[in-house]
Amino acid sequence: MEQVHALGRRKAAVARVFVNEGSGKIIINKRDLQVYFPSSILQYVVKQPLNTLGVAEKYDIKVNLCGGGFKGQAEALRLAIARALVKINPEDKPALKAEGFMTRDPREVERKKPGRPKARKRFQFSKR
Repeated sequence: MEQVHALGRRKAAVARVFVNEGSGKIIINKRDLQVYFPSSILQYVVKQPLNTLGVAEKYDIKVNLCGGGFKGQAEALRLAIARALVKINPEDKPALKAEGFMTRDPREVERKKPGRPKARKRFQFSKR
């Protein structure tokens, strides 16, 4: 199997993933998964698609991550890994789709409007 590339996005975060056969190592921006995401919850989020298919120890994953916060980055990475696994084996798609890992979360930050303090907040209305 040659290297498989996939892209995942969430909010402002972009994850580019390169998957090879290997022993289950995940390297993010030249750092280990446990170093990059110290939180066990975010580590779990990243590994969800691998654990769903039971292939956590089968692939080595190299990741370029940029933009956003740590939660958005973890979810962008989850989407990228799920897309890469489907490229490797298209029969896995229904299992990942049922768990909701194939869906790109479209929610983005709404822009600030002029003459208002925030996107939707308004200054207090005074009749007189």
